[in-house]
Amino acid sequence: MKRILAISLAVACSLTVAFAQPGGREEGQNVPGAGRRWVPEPDPEYIIYSSRANMPFGAGATNFDGRSHNNSPTFFIYPDGKLTKEAAESLVASMGMQKVIDENFATIYVINPQGAKFVASDFDAFVATFNRARSGNLKVIGFGAGATFVNQVIAPQAAGHIAGIATVNGQPAKLPKNVESAGVPAYVSGKTAAKVAKNYEAYNAAHKDEPLLQVVVSSKTAPGDVFAEAWDKVFSKNFRYNNYNHTHYEGAQYGQYGSYELEPYADWEAHNIKRIKVEQPVGGGMMRPQGQGGQQAQQNVPKQLWYEYWPEELMEGAPAASVPVMVLLHGNANDPRTQAETSGFLEVQAKERFFMVEMEWQGSASYQAMGLDGIEQTLYTLFRKYPQLDPSRVYAEGLSAGSMTSTQLGIKKSYVFTAVGGHSGGAFGSRGSAAGPFSNFDSLWNDAAQKSGAVEMPYCSVFGTKDTTVPYMTHDNWKGNSYLNAWNLYELMNGIPVNDQMDWSIDPVFGQRLRDRETIVTNKGDGIVIETGQLYKGNVPLIRMVAVVNYGHWNFMPTAQIMWDFFKQYKRDPETKKLIYLGK
Repeated sequence: MKRILAISLAVACSLTVAFAQPGGREEGQNVPGAGRRWVPEPDPEYIIYSSRANMPFGAGATNFDGRSHNNSPTFFIYPDGKLTKEAAESLVASMGMQKVIDENFATIYVINPQGAKFVASDFDAFVATFNRARSGNLKVIGFGAGATFVNQVIAPQAAGHIAGIATVNGQPAKLPKNVESAGVPAYVSGKTAAKVAKNYEAYNAAHKDEPLLQVVVSSKTAPGDVFAEAWDKVFSKNFRYNNYNHTHYEGAQYGQYGSYELEPYADWEAHNIKRIKVEQPVGGGMMRPQGQGGQQAQQNVPKQLWYEYWPEELMEGAPAASVPVMVLLHGNANDPRTQAETSGFLEVQAKERFFMVEMEWQGSASYQAMGLDGIEQTLYTLFRKYPQLDPSRVYAEGLSAGSMTSTQLGIKKSYVFTAVGGHSGGAFGSRGSAAGPFSNFDSLWNDAAQKSGAVEMPYCSVFGTKDTTVPYMTHDNWKGNSYLNAWNLYELMNGIPVNDQMDWSIDPVFGQRLRDRETIVTNKGDGIVIETGQLYKGNVPLIRMVAVVNYGHWNFMPTAQIMWDFFKQYKRDPETKKLIYLGK
């Protein structure tokens, strides 16, 4: 079936600079994980109303309640004919969107026809607005004539760039047989809903393996009722994301990198998972989790931050030492909710039911950094607080700088962790090189050498082969690569022969012979491919390598399940600290 489917602050000046896009400009320093600050140009006349969310991010964030700004939605609203600004404001007000806007950092554009009515050439305005909005989580809403324009012009051409469509009383498109489309989640309502639904069912027909591609039919027509139901049943379920052949924060124009991948929008409550925000005063007693009675405001007190994610059935009554622990570490200057919301581990947790904690390990204007020792101490705090947590099954993963940190934890804190891994980060530096913010290679090497063969630590390395922030190896430039460095460190510590010479004739992706070699064609984007294989010590797999082909610098959510399946094969004896291989 055819599918239509270097972070181091010491070298920050050499990091990838995002290129300019139509409809705005970029300002300030390039921040790995976020890019440069995007400043849009004034709206063109056909955007009759716009409301942009205030989205302070990462280390500059000030609101750590609710969800983060990651994958925040953008709404394009096409009205039933040309509106004045006042009428557009009235339409938005009648839709009752404010709660969704506030909770999800949403941006809204009401888009008029350029002429007296919507015509095919208005698709150019859609493309221009798409480029200026720079949103993967795009939701398109149409009423009446606007709905007809969405159904007949936008959806047939742009489905793979849209995270959800809702149309009310629009006319269907006339589609050819066996239409090819990336598919799009859709909500259709009004008198014509049954006919319009057939369009969207045809777009989605070739992708029956993607449950997010749903079509919901409704009889509702009042704007407030339509939006409430569309959000609840369709819009809140997923987002689109494009990191293929580039890194998302570098920007992209419409159609430049193919169809955007469709991914689930973080919703812990839907999975019966409770999130608890915890602020820990440094050097003092435990603050109570947010929402517990009796908590006193503690201003100007140095404190640390983490978020606990609990399957509700495990919070009370679970046997002692029965719940595995998954530690998440965000990337450089990212929001401290980034990994829970974008890595795919929340969705894995929904199925596998383990405890998850994301720590503000790096620190920010609001919270103190933890460092490796602080991460360890936070885990001890959690073990004391929750006896059901299992100290023999503690795993860690991170993104970018968080990946570099988890790579260090596996070596420096090998008695705490059972297995570690990371996405888009390895180990910078080389023997004899100066230490950097995320690199102290001599220290890591010496620690690994001392433990060599005596301490075993499973390691999972995930990366995109088109990462320009923390680049992967090329056939003519691989010596000293950060991913190879990390593999060599874990080869040394695990007592596996250290292979620092790549032979691309053996394997054009990994440059060495791996066991369990596999190629996985996913249903994301236009069929994003994963290459994977493992290094063994005897009969025990200890290093897993996962390459997301032609992918940039960020999480690829399907790899979370691959990493978890690797991790859960291991536990560590709580007394001797020896690794125990449980098998597949």
